[in-house]
Amino acid sequence: MKFVRLGAALALTVVLGACQNMGQKEMIGTAAGAGVGGLIGSQFGHGSGQLAATAAGVFIGGLIGNQIGASMDEADRQRAREAEYAALERNRDGEYSRWENPNNGHSGYSVPERTYQDSQGQYCREYQTTVVIDNRPQSGHGTACREPDGTWRLVS
Repeated sequence: MKFVRLGAALALTVVLGACQNMGQKEMIGTAAGAGVGGLIGSQFGHGSGQLAATAAGVFIGGLIGNQIGASMDEADRQRAREAEYAALERNRDGEYSRWENPNNGHSGYSVPERTYQDSQGQYCREYQTTVVIDNRPQSGHGTACREPDGTWRLVS
């Protein structure tokens, strides 16, 4: 059921991201924010109330993500990716990998929250990533599993 709700949220994300007046940073931010917002919204209510909460989460998350996406430059995204990789690769659960861009004051962190082995024997990590722009934090959760070649694959 969670995958159905996430699929609906991601479908709506594609629709929201189709606006041609947005730049790439805004589209990426909108898509990420809408996906996280939809997932959070889907945790509330039942039946049609849950659908409404999911839709509201997609909309609100998309708006917030759009603003943050518009503010992040390539240096921010690179620093955030490096912190996320370092957290997954080297950090113990609960240990933060932080980043900061001294040119614009943007910052963030990634922190693994739980490490486990899935039913196929792959090691997986649940983690949180937070980006702070203009003193406004925006967080998202994900799960990544280690592939046989040693890379990390985002699974949710």
